[in-house]
Amino acid sequence: MMEIADFDALRRAMAENSEEPEGAARNARAEQLLVAAEKLDIPLAVIEALGHQLKVYNYSSEKDKMFVPFARLLRMWDERPEDFDEYETHSLHWVFKWMTAGMLDQPHIPLVSIEKWLGEMEHRYRLAGHSERAVRSAEFSVAGHVGDLPRAERAYAAWLAADRDRMADCPACELHGQGGWQLRNGRDAEALEVWGPVLEGEYSCAHEPHTVLASSLAPLLRLGRLDEARAHHLRGFRLVRPMESMRGAYADHVEFCALTGNEARGLELLAERPAYFTDTGQPRSRMEFLTVVALLMDRLTELGLGGQRVPGPAGRAWTAGELAGHARAEALELAARFDARNGTSYVGDQVRERMAQRPLADRLPLGVRAVRTAPAGPLAPPAPAPAPEPAEQPSLPALLAEARRLSDTLQPHALEAWEAVAEAAEETEVDTYVRAEIADHMAMGRGPAGVELFERAAELYAEAGDEGEAIAARARAAYVRALSGDLDEALAGIDDPYDRILALYAEDATGVRQTASVLMSRARILMRQVHERSLGAGEAERAVRELLALVGGRGGSDVRLVSRAAEGRAMLAELAEHAGDGERAGELFRQASAQFVGAELPWFAVEYEVRVAGLAHAQGDLAEAERALRAALEHGGPYVEPVGRAQLHLQLAEVVGGRGAAEEAAEHALQAAHWADEAGESGTLGAWARHQLGGFLLRQGRFAEAAEVLESALPDLSAETHGDGAVVQTQWWLGDCLSELGEHHAAAERRLKAAEIARHWPEQHDHATLAHLAAESLGNAGLPAEADRAYIRAGELWRAMGNVHFLVRSLRARAWLALRTEAGPKGARALMAEAVRECEEALEAVDDPVAAERLAGELGHTHRQFGDLLARSVPEDADDPAIHEAFEAALAEMAAAISVFAKLGEDGLHSRTAAELAAGWLEADLSRPAAATARARAVLDAYEGADPADETVRSRRAEARQLLEPTQE
Repeated sequence: MMEIADFDALRRAMAENSEEPEGAARNARAEQLLVAAEKLDIPLAVIEALGHQLKVYNYSSEKDKMFVPFARLLRMWDERPEDFDEYETHSLHWVFKWMTAGMLDQPHIPLVSIEKWLGEMEHRYRLAGHSERAVRSAEFSVAGHVGDLPRAERAYAAWLAADRDRMADCPACELHGQGGWQLRNGRDAEALEVWGPVLEGEYSCAHEPHTVLASSLAPLLRLGRLDEARAHHLRGFRLVRPMESMRGAYADHVEFCALTGNEARGLELLAERPAYFTDTGQPRSRMEFLTVVALLMDRLTELGLGGQRVPGPAGRAWTAGELAGHARAEALELAARFDARNGTSYVGDQVRERMAQRPLADRLPLGVRAVRTAPAGPLAPPAPAPAPEPAEQPSLPALLAEARRLSDTLQPHALEAWEAVAEAAEETEVDTYVRAEIADHMAMGRGPAGVELFERAAELYAEAGDEGEAIAARARAAYVRALSGDLDEALAGIDDPYDRILALYAEDATGVRQTASVLMSRARILMRQVHERSLGAGEAERAVRELLALVGGRGGSDVRLVSRAAEGRAMLAELAEHAGDGERAGELFRQASAQFVGAELPWFAVEYEVRVAGLAHAQGDLAEAERALRAALEHGGPYVEPVGRAQLHLQLAEVVGGRGAAEEAAEHALQAAHWADEAGESGTLGAWARHQLGGFLLRQGRFAEAAEVLESALPDLSAETHGDGAVVQTQWWLGDCLSELGEHHAAAERRLKAAEIARHWPEQHDHATLAHLAAESLGNAGLPAEADRAYIRAGELWRAMGNVHFLVRSLRARAWLALRTEAGPKGARALMAEAVRECEEALEAVDDPVAAERLAGELGHTHRQFGDLLARSVPEDADDPAIHEAFEAALAEMAAAISVFAKLGEDGLHSRTAAELAAGWLEADLSRPAAATARARAVLDAYEGADPADETVRSRRAEARQLLEPTQE
């Protein structure tokens, strides 16, 4: 530990320690600083060190350590109040509130002691002249904790009625408590309304909106406001994750996962905080945490995952079932200690009620990567129901009738029905035709592996006397050979069935269905020849038209024939697309889709609407692409496989996002990520969906949510699978989010990683931009030397690309940074002068009037910043001549800026008046009231007749009048 030689060094050390992360290391450092303070033999130093210790204990898991330093502080106050300055006097009274809450959190402290302390607080506040608002708030907390709801109601009313003063909690914390009272009384909507100003950012503090976001999760779920709940979880968890002291809020997020089908994410949260299972400094938050652990483990056990390994207390391995029992026992034991202390059952009742909650959503997609722990379907029942009496299985005739109905009407679950028939037929004798049907449909379910079964079905149909169906089965076998890649054998194998079926049909020896089936198989085989070998388009088209001639107008109520006609039309669309006629192809695909929908077979239309969307997109008709994709989703309903749903939602996200509807695009990207996870494609399609989702959230200004999603996407994104452009863009977006969130060091890391990839690209604009942004982040992170190096690199790239504007901006940024490094004011002035030269030289060389005007604007801003820098870089200890010289130089730069902006006319008006006002203040500082007045009046004259509603106009006029006041005096 560095030696603390004086009071100033102690204060610097305490300020530095305050910036460290919450936890035992910061607490230990505070204890060391108290020892150092005692050696200084300055009472105020000890007082401040004790106050620092109190603060770090309060914002950590060691809250139980607060009482000793506070008792010492209070004793010092009682003995020598004159040792306390105004700030420490305020702080001493302020932390009375922490003591009350801290005592409630410790079940070993008797309730009578807490009540006595509450009286002591009231007495001391009254002596100090403070309002009773904070006292009544503390009383409300005590009454609410023990379950004395009438007293809590009285204290609540008195709390709100009392005047706010310096001892009252900040508005954000007060609103959290007031909303919590609404929640306790079952008024979810009212609680959220009370919390509104905190959730919307009007009020905030060190722990808000962190805790309000966490507290809002359950009521939002109960009210069915799932989108808001998701957003609050992503945004809020990001806030509480790094804060050790927020175990209670962390528990709310684990609870949210347990109630929304996100059990796997709940386990991830537990794994991040193993110490939360055992830290004993704040028993109440440990009880809350263990309560939701039990809830989550019970949910996993209900889902049949009681034997799954889960994160738990260190020292042994845990299964979900084991941890459920352990967490429940520990939570209830803690609750019993509180109830014994309080003389009620209130805490235990709340714990048991919380553990018994039922899920409020089967699966709420979050956008972040998730593994599904439960099969898709309805919520699990509250408890295992008694096994029902075995239902009587349908008879084989009933199963057969249902299978034939489903296959005749082309229903999605027809093959499953035939599997049930096949299983039942194993235990009884069935006629030859039924065995043929079973073989035929089993073959359909096997795809390319079904050739032999189709051949067997053909033999059985023939044995049963249905020659037409036998030929159709052989035609299907030929088509399956084509699917298997044996196109030549398929082409050879279709000729005989084709000739025979036409002969039978001509003799009325078979029906349209069988004939159409053979013609369809032949057309399909010839279509594969077109696609695989680019041959036979004419022959394929003739085959399709022959099919359409057979079934056209014959469908009626026979959906099989309607289906043949629709598929034939889609084949013509493929041939048109193959020939390069996209417009004709799109129209034919739409007709095929419409036929399927008209036949009440919308799921077959999905493929064709997707084809329409692709064609429309290629033709630049994004409105039609969007319509088709929406139709595909609507038509597919629950029958589209998860991976197909993911692809449809992702395509819609890109189209909708392209027209600027970021909010709807984000919803589609969210659904795409969800269905990709369901399909087991988290690392491929899911990562791309999360990449897109993060971008759409960023576009809406939802920076915390976007950061969570983008961080979740990055581990799965790879240059090999998704392209290095996607990796760079994700890092870039994440850097933007972190910058907006004030996490500048992390933002710089992301931007530098993206720049490292982009530096290998032939086109260097992205590399330069990222280097520039990284430099900006490094500067904001308090790393001026590192920022300067990044700006140098960016400047070199801008110079190589001939981008004078950003070269100049990098020089200006370096000039401001120089004031914080060894280069100092001299180096800063040199860099700003270089920026001016670069602008002037570029202006002399440019011929384009538009480019010249832009460069002139850049020059004006550079002169303006040069003036600001000169005025601000005067050392505090400078003598009057040095100050006068610096201000004169600054004024000269302002005058140059005004001159440049004046030449830009109306386009440079606001910039000119800003420089004019800056020059006016310099004139005033140089004791030239007349010149300052002239500058102010010039601004007022410039806005004569300007729109008074313009915010800039109003602001400039107000500042000009402010400048006039001292000069007039």
